[in-house]
Amino acid sequence: MKKHDFEAFGNRLTKNLKLTGKWARKNGITCFRAYDVDMPEFPLAVDWYESVVHVAEYARDHAMEPDEHAAWLEGCMEVLARVFDVHPSKVYLKFRQRQKGLKQYERFNRIGAEFIVQESGLKFIINPADYLDTGLFLDHRISRSMVREVAKDKKVLNLFCYTGSFTVYAAAGGAASTLSVDMSNTYLQWADRNLALNGFEGPEHKLLQADALEWLRGPVQDQFDLIVCDPPTFSNSKRMNGTFDMQRDHAWLLNRVMDRVKPGGQVFFSTNYRRFKPEVETIKAREFVDYSEKTIPEDFRNKKIHKSYWMK
Repeated sequence: MKKHDFEAFGNRLTKNLKLTGKWARKNGITCFRAYDVDMPEFPLAVDWYESVVHVAEYARDHAMEPDEHAAWLEGCMEVLARVFDVHPSKVYLKFRQRQKGLKQYERFNRIGAEFIVQESGLKFIINPADYLDTGLFLDHRISRSMVREVAKDKKVLNLFCYTGSFTVYAAAGGAASTLSVDMSNTYLQWADRNLALNGFEGPEHKLLQADALEWLRGPVQDQFDLIVCDPPTFSNSKRMNGTFDMQRDHAWLLNRVMDRVKPGGQVFFSTNYRRFKPEVETIKAREFVDYSEKTIPEDFRNKKIHKSYWMK
């Protein structure tokens, strides 16, 4: 890549950081998206987590040879470290899709790095190195606050709970109890640590290791006032011919979820499948309201990063 390309990238980053940083400080936000493919020739998503930079390169046909691509990435990393004024070791690079020659980029990885960051007065553990994502999805910042606002005295279920950030917010909002369900023991332990970090260690906050899809197939043994459901777009599962597909199977999923809602209860449902179209007429909800525009944070240039709905 030509030198002036990196200069343009650096200038755009500097401009973004100045504008978004001012907005973030005004709103007490310390973790935010600073760049999101603002320039097509630099297809990166760049997030700032208080002291570290998390960078995801989106897959594309860049027509670069492996060595050239590696040099381009090195250039990007140098610009990021300079603009954010951090040591290069605090810039973490991820790939959204495995590509040829990926092994040669292993030098960008640092295994086992953990940091504690704050959001809305709460603390969360992030790991920018070991997994594709950090453990805290910044695009759901507003969604989490919405859950906290309605959680008081509620019995809350968090399906596909990941690292439990929604659970922490519900607990902070005064939830009477929470149940967090995820298939991954690693993520459940992470959720448990996030809860403990914020002082929510009582027996009223339960964690269940289970395939949420299989769990929903089972009999309804309990009902909840508030359910958070943020499933994967696609999953290999023993049910539904071996796979779960968001568009194909969402009505089945949400109807099983609605069976577990107490009368007058609510469900927050979200998906990052950008072409998602809800089959509202087949879903057993009295209300099904699209909240997508209200839940996309100002720092996200891509307004289609997720779709979200409230159901009653």
